[in-house]
This record gives sequence, structure tokens and C-alpha cells, in this order.
Amino acid sequence: MKNILLPLLSVFCLAAVACRNVNQGIHSGVETVVTGHPGGAYTPKNTTKYAIENREPFVLMDKGAETSVTCSGIQERVNSEGRMEVAANVRNRLNRRIQVQINCVFKDEQGFSTGDETPWNTLILTENAQETVRFIAMNSQSRKYTIRVRESR
Repeated sequence: MKNILLPLLSVFCLAAVACRNVNQGIHSGVETVVTGHPGGAYTPKNTTKYAIENREPFVLMDKGAETSVTCSGIQERVNSEGRMEVAANVRNRLNRRIQVQINCVFKDEQGFSTGDETPWNTLILTENAQETVRFIAMNSQSRKYTIRVRESR
């Protein structure tokens, strides 16, 4: 009898929750269960939490790059054709040779991509070495940029 009573009680509780109207809660001694959202539009979540690529000129895309690579300086200028040129000193922080991929996304004044993104290039850094990597925008619309580094695939 007890073996049958517990599953029946569980089914009854689930049915009671499933039949509630939106935004109607069920209260018990332990917790309150809200059964939905009252409708309308939702606001975006975590709009600034994962937005480093929108703020910083140099970003590391994964944990491996974060532990092994750093940027010791960035130089930017606009050439005679009005195109942006960027040079970054990328340093290996480890005592072993590493291989990473690097690219640059050029952006307009508001921080939106101009459609000018360089391909991912492989960069090999020996022990504690530093390399200067250069990027040149393909159009004159670029005013900002983000240099991205990730582990080689």
C-alpha cells in the first residue's frame, strides 16, 4: 500500500503544478515554485558580464591562451591612405615553445565590426619570447579594433 501511495502522490503534485496559470505560485513549507513569466518582452541577461571584447583592444579567447600569452604593448596609427595599422607585442609567458592563433577585428567609431576581419594566423613563440604582430585594415572606416588570441587548433 505504501509503495503505491508515494508514486500516486508525486503524480498528483506534478499535475497540480502543471495546471496552474502563468505566474501563479505554489507554496509549501520548503519552497515556492513560480510556474512562468507573466508575458511580454524579456530584458537581455549578462549584457556587460561577457563583453570584454567590446571594451578591450587585446583579448585572450580561452584558458590556454590566458595562461601562456600576454601583450606588453600596442601601437596604432592611421597610414597615408586613411587605413588603421596596429602592431602588438605578444609575449610567451612559459618556459616552453607555444603555438597560438591570432587575428584582428577592425571596428567603427561605435565599436561595431566594419566587416574587416583578418584571418586567423598561426604564431609560434619560443620560450619567453616576444613577437611583434602587425595588422592593417582593408578600408578607411576603422577607428577601433580588437586583437584576439586563442590556442592553436
